[in-house]
Amino acid sequence: MISRGRWQLVNALWLQAGWWLCVLGAQHPLLLWLVPLGIFVHLRLCPAPWAEAKALCRATLAGCMLDSLLGAFGVFTYTAWPLPLWLALLWLVLASGLRHSLAWAGRRFWPGALLGGIGGPLAYLAGARLADVALPLGPLVTALLLAPVWALAFPLLLRLAARP
Repeated sequence: MISRGRWQLVNALWLQAGWWLCVLGAQHPLLLWLVPLGIFVHLRLCPAPWAEAKALCRATLAGCMLDSLLGAFGVFTYTAWPLPLWLALLWLVLASGLRHSLAWAGRRFWPGALLGGIGGPLAYLAGARLADVALPLGPLVTALLLAPVWALAFPLLLRLAARP
């Protein structure tokens, strides 16, 4: 069994590696095959794999719905409808950290809102540039729109993932 501190570190490193795999996988799709492998390893190392699998499904579905909605409103322009595979997998990667290395942000509303309001738009802007996602409203307006969306969505995702 892996210690809690080591698990948190491994999970945080996985989130970073998974983000890069997904975003770079938009241009190099073979990289995307590593994401399901990473999720499999994640579930094998998880202390409660069945509860984790349910949390992954809930959070990934909610995230995909959010990005599909943002795409439908013209905040993003994707090459696939309702959203590309790499982006759906990116939601799966993010979901894999919600109960682990990101759980601290869900203990109270404000840390999650702050992390979401700043980190969400930054991740989108960086990912859009690397994955060739169009931002029809421009980067500044997109970031200003995403900040309140993510300030609300991220704490909700954390709570959704924490449900039994």
